[in-house]
Amino acid sequence: MTGLYIHVPFCRKKCPYCDFYSVGYRGESAEEYAKAVIRNIRYYDEEYDTVYFGGGTPILMARQIPQILAECKIKDDSEITAECNPLEMDGDTLKILYDCGVNRLSVGVQSANDMELRALGRSHTFEQARQAVLLANKVGFSDISADLMLAIPNQTAETLERSVQSLAELPITHVSAYLLKIEPNTVFGKKPPDNLPDENETAELYLAAVNLLESVGFEQYEISNFSRGGKTSRHNLKYWRREEYLGIGAAAHSFYKERRFAVKRDIREFISSEHQLEIVTDNNPNDLEERIMLGLRLCEGISETLWRKVESALPLIPKNYYKIENGRLSLTPEGFLVSNEIIATLLTVYTNKGGHYE
Repeated sequence: MTGLYIHVPFCRKKCPYCDFYSVGYRGESAEEYAKAVIRNIRYYDEEYDTVYFGGGTPILMARQIPQILAECKIKDDSEITAECNPLEMDGDTLKILYDCGVNRLSVGVQSANDMELRALGRSHTFEQARQAVLLANKVGFSDISADLMLAIPNQTAETLERSVQSLAELPITHVSAYLLKIEPNTVFGKKPPDNLPDENETAELYLAAVNLLESVGFEQYEISNFSRGGKTSRHNLKYWRREEYLGIGAAAHSFYKERRFAVKRDIREFISSEHQLEIVTDNNPNDLEERIMLGLRLCEGISETLWRKVESALPLIPKNYYKIENGRLSLTPEGFLVSNEIIATLLTVYTNKGGHYE
């Protein structure tokens, strides 16, 4: 089955570290945008088993999301996710989402430390985020993910431990733990914040997060993702397993009908076009390279058929960076920290020995 990603490019305020495409929220623009999304849903005419509203701040379009979902052909027992900012999660808004079929929320908590939240430019406190999650659960949401940011200015092992413990006490099923990355075209990129952890401290914080999350019942299944009760993100797994997904909206990306394409980062062009313009980024995605690159993001790793093709490169990689179990090659948490370098080594050795991607 195909997954559907809908990019909602609206925010009340842009976070200084965010490089995702977004514009200021206006109600009339949201209505126009929803109509354009619906036109494209009708154009592609697919059936979906996962739907993901990402952004931006998708909850700002809560009143349009029921109209959008009503146009989708959605398989029974599908996963339908909406990303949420804690400050937008009031009871009425959450009930709109719940009643129209959204059954999973991804909440931008980021930290349980208010000083760290201020350093990230977040407008909410942890108590506001905590209350938002509790309210969502009371409304009926039983599948809730929380974002946790790592390597925040002034973050320590102690503050990270308190954040993990605070999240573990909430009715959540999933944590996405991301390293803060300074992107060039952001506020932080132009003026990096003071007191950022150095490379060694960042590595220590990541490894501590893995251990802390697993100690409170969250099992790692991808570089940055952890679940309890088996509640992985079915939609995001499509990306890493190279299953097809269709992206609709300004700046959305797709892997659909064996092509990769994107949509221009331009909300006015998307709204005014009868059908979104597909900018092809890869007409013939490389199967072997992609399967290794994406598969090694997952704790399940890659099959023996794949890793045997790059086996000659394994002696170049420290043994504590990977493991082979039940015929599958996967990276350890230490390996995840340098996964780009490991993957580059595997593929470079393969091509230098005359290998050809299928």
